[in-house]
Amino acid sequence: MAWTWRFEKADGTEVEPAVRPEEFTTQGDAESWIGETWRDLLEGGADRATLLEDGTEVYGPMPLDAES
Repeated sequence: MAWTWRFEKADGTEVEPAVRPEEFTTQGDAESWIGETWRDLLEGGADRATLLEDGTEVYGPMPLDAES
């Protein structure tokens, strides 16, 4: 299993993240990573993120801005 993130602008346009994520072996590792990097991702132009497991959406898109 591979856990990955997809990043988008608020309008749903996919964007390249400012911080390039790896493929994670567990959901917990993927969630920990985004918890540590969400500010950098937001500042780099991503507004929201979707978690994927082997290419299938698990949840999201979730806003990276805590006020959303």
